[in-house]
Amino acid sequence: MIVCVSHNIISPLGTTSAENYAAVKSGKSALRKYDGLWGLPEPFVASLLDRKAYADEKYTIDERIVIDSISIALKNTDIDATSKKVLFIISTTKGNVFLLDKNENGFPKERVRLGMMARQITKHFHNPNEPVVVSNACISGVCAQIEAMRYLESGEYDYVIVCGVDVQSAFIVSGFQSFKALSPDECKPFDANRQGLNLGDAAATIIYTKKDKVNENEWVACRGAIRNDANHISGPSRVGEGSFRALRIALGDLEPEKIAFINAHGTATSYNDEMESIAIERAGLSGVPVNSLKGYYGHTMGAAGVLETILSMQAVDDHNILGTRGFDTIGVTHPLDISNQNRATEKRAFIKLLSGFGGCNAALLMAKGGLQ
Repeated sequence: MIVCVSHNIISPLGTTSAENYAAVKSGKSALRKYDGLWGLPEPFVASLLDRKAYADEKYTIDERIVIDSISIALKNTDIDATSKKVLFIISTTKGNVFLLDKNENGFPKERVRLGMMARQITKHFHNPNEPVVVSNACISGVCAQIEAMRYLESGEYDYVIVCGVDVQSAFIVSGFQSFKALSPDECKPFDANRQGLNLGDAAATIIYTKKDKVNENEWVACRGAIRNDANHISGPSRVGEGSFRALRIALGDLEPEKIAFINAHGTATSYNDEMESIAIERAGLSGVPVNSLKGYYGHTMGAAGVLETILSMQAVDDHNILGTRGFDTIGVTHPLDISNQNRATEKRAFIKLLSGFGGCNAALLMAKGGLQ
């Protein structure tokens, strides 16, 4: 069984997983409106880290927060990161893309390449292995965890360190503005008045290992699936085909009644939320509670799948289904059990669901103590 050993989140809401969970549970959001930032002509709402707090002559901000997040996660373990039996997987959609524009700190231009960025990170930890980079649009964070499961099942490695990261820049924000995908206000996932998504900074780390036996308090990555329906370069399938197929594989023969909730992608864009509602109903999961965490962080892109998996594990540990901040009135055509309030649960499993550009979709089933 593939087991979570340790984790960490660095975001504008905190530098530990515990700080982040406490903030989200209390309803706190890091989303703020920015006007004139980076010379952009349009204001935007986002969740941004203090750039000065992570200024570093040796590392870009993306590299710095990944190194810090992994270091904090490793502190809770006795793992030797220099071992050949430890693999690093970096999940990111844009990495150091800002190096294409202004390079005020003089970082080598080659670090815009995701592989070079990943090597810089593993070099810090003196790890001898070639790092793996997963960059598959918005589903990268779940894809990276599924990749970790596969490497551990192969027996080649004892531990896999997965870290998802993205930090916003003028390049990224202007790109989403050109799609007209950004909300002028805080996002409203699955709501009738949703106007689009917000963006956010974060780095999130999960360390996995393989065990023959687990105790009832250990988190197990049970099943994961990636399904690509190739519907459109940016628009999701109108019938949720890829998402539906990923959900069915992740669910397997587990009864829906045993799932505490589905942590959906829930970007608050018109088509994504509608598509997810269709896929969830098609998969026979309309009776399972659904939530989205985008109202607290915005869309953290390559970090989203890792960050939201960690928060979901913490929520189940706390017998809690986190509320969907920004939601008020259902705005999708297929029924969902969704609330803006925290709700109690005694169930011990959840599904993390993501979708992304190019028609890619992923789902991951996590269960506390494994599937009984």
